Amino acid sequence: MLKRIVLIGIISCLLFSIKSDEADVLPILKVSPNHRFFTASGQPFFWLGDTGWLLFSKLNREDAEKYLEIRRQQGFNVIQVMVIHSLSETNAYGDSALINKNITTPNTGNSANNYWSNIDWVLNKAAEKGMYVAMVPIWGSVVKAAHTNKIQAKAYATFLANRYKSYSNVIWMNGGDIAGSDSLKVWNAIGSTLHAIDTAHLITFHPRGRKQSSIWFHNESWLSFNSFQSGHKNYKQDTSKDDFHYGEDNWRYVQVDYNKTPIKPTLDAEPSYEKIPYGLHDINLPKWTDADVRRYGYWSVFAGACGYTYGNCDVMQMHNPKDKAIGAYGSKGLWYNSINDPGAQQMIYLKKLMLSRPYFERVPDQSLIADNQGIKYNRLIATRGTNYALVYTYTGRDMDINTTKLPGSRVKASWYNPRNGNITAIGTFNKSKITKFNPPGTPVNGNDWVLILDAI
Repeated sequence: MLKRIVLIGIISCLLFSIKSDEADVLPILKVSPNHRFFTASGQPFFWLGDTGWLLFSKLNREDAEKYLEIRRQQGFNVIQVMVIHSLSETNAYGDSALINKNITTPNTGNSANNYWSNIDWVLNKAAEKGMYVAMVPIWGSVVKAAHTNKIQAKAYATFLANRYKSYSNVIWMNGGDIAGSDSLKVWNAIGSTLHAIDTAHLITFHPRGRKQSSIWFHNESWLSFNSFQSGHKNYKQDTSKDDFHYGEDNWRYVQVDYNKTPIKPTLDAEPSYEKIPYGLHDINLPKWTDADVRRYGYWSVFAGACGYTYGNCDVMQMHNPKDKAIGAYGSKGLWYNSINDPGAQQMIYLKKLMLSRPYFERVPDQSLIADNQGIKYNRLIATRGTNYALVYTYTGRDMDINTTKLPGSRVKASWYNPRNGNITAIGTFNKSKITKFNPPGTPVNGNDWVLILDAI
């Protein structure tokens, strides 16, 4: 009997090792040598994220694989997920994450659908599909309610770091829709503990709306890159005395982070979600559309961000038939239908465009715009490499461009359609301090285009 027990134990350990090793098919993400971007084995990695916040808690394995596969096909390579959204957290199989709702006692039992084993399975499945998972250890609301102190946070972070440091596709996303100043000691305890035990993986902080991690943590050694949440309010709604009043101008957060030292990558980890109402809480207000999520993406990336995270109201909460007919923030669609909404299918064209030109040399450069950079929706955002330049317009308005910023005597110009990735040649031009370009269609919000200039 003793030999049999030992044999079973050895087999179990081997099986666990095999599962963990499966996640090693992906290279661990690193910050690029110039500290502006991410790299995977030296190659450019453009972060295209999705907020699948409740993936671990609401989807069974069949649905989790379905979700991951669709997002993979759509070009997404990072999924942002909550590990603990509530101390009473259970997964789709009813297995509790914690013993007695205590963050220091994870329920790592031997049931077939154990909460933590299920997370292991999802991580491995994501790795098989070439995807990384940005895990939020404990959502901000739990900490804010005084359910977690510094000592408990350190113990919990120790558990997480030891369990997942061998998974190559893990990214740590500290915080969770909260100001870093709210329970600052807890967030620093989590970040520093993760970094001390798991030195290989990237760590960031997910703040509350209209805030950025650099406000509190930019100089912390555990913070690998900055994240900001431009949030879900429109220009008129952004009136809080505690906010920056950037409104929908998410490119402004990038500018702030871009100019900080030491240099660290930055990205919009939560802009307005497709199909969520303006300002979140009044479900009778208009909802953000695919045009809006495109705008947030191109604005922030062209301003210097290392990637972009998309979100969908129905998908982020995994709204399903077992939920109330109308979910949080007026959600009516089912996640497995809304996962194919237009904005989600269009994000890949941003990723493809950024990877189509030399990557690590790219910088934001508003000096390419010769006149009238514009405000609000009429804002033009420009970025360039050594031999190319890209200029984004959300409204399709005319633009005056200084093509002398590129080398050579002539430039080849094209229009790039963010809705379908189609490229339309414009022609070749002698370089000039002012060259006027007129995008296709009538100027209107959502008639967005990218002007591509290549030096020849």
